[in-house]
Amino acid sequence: MQSRSPDASRDREASQPGGPGDRYPTVFIVDNHPVYRDGLARALESRTDLELVGEAEGGREALERIPELQPDVAAVDMRMPEIDGFAVLAAARRDSPATRVLFISAYLDGDIAYQALADGAAGFISKDSPRELICDAIATVAEGGIALCPEIEVDLASEIRKRTRIERGTLSERELEVLRGVAEGWSAAEIGDRLHLSPTTIKSHLRNLYAKLDVGDRASAVAEAMRRGLLE
Repeated sequence: MQSRSPDASRDREASQPGGPGDRYPTVFIVDNHPVYRDGLARALESRTDLELVGEAEGGREALERIPELQPDVAAVDMRMPEIDGFAVLAAARRDSPATRVLFISAYLDGDIAYQALADGAAGFISKDSPRELICDAIATVAEGGIALCPEIEVDLASEIRKRTRIERGTLSERELEVLRGVAEGWSAAEIGDRLHLSPTTIKSHLRNLYAKLDVGDRASAVAEAMRRGLLE
């Protein structure tokens, strides 16, 4: 698709005290639904603090246009045919690293939002949000902030708690070695001798694995580890 007319940008410059020398954050829209894309484009063109520089009707076109235009913000639909939002995000980070990606999605899922932010997205908001709020989110992202809609904040918090529990339950190889020594009935000093570590270091590993297994003593640690299949 072609970039929109610069008339709106000229009108915006004329209406601002700083005049034509001012630079406004530039925005590029990627969405395969023309009605939605056009509505968001019109909302952006009505803003005096943002400049729409182009649109793409899908991921493939976005891969070409974003490196060419180097927008400050790419507002990207998450689910698109052929090339989805994650692929656009990865390409933007590689080919246009200054461009910040804001996902606008009809599908609100904590796992997807978590992965999007972990991969470098600057926000995740609902397509059902009012256009003005979406434009505000784009402005926030352009200023270096993170934009999340209230609906995804709840799911994202739940996803973080779930992943934290999983990570806390994952023992390192050294902690597994210490745990095997505990299962053998060895003291901290005996485990340290076999692993060539000081008793203080062994006790530190014990505290960590107790926390990860959510237990408070040796017997409970062994029982919980066996329940999880960490010990034979």
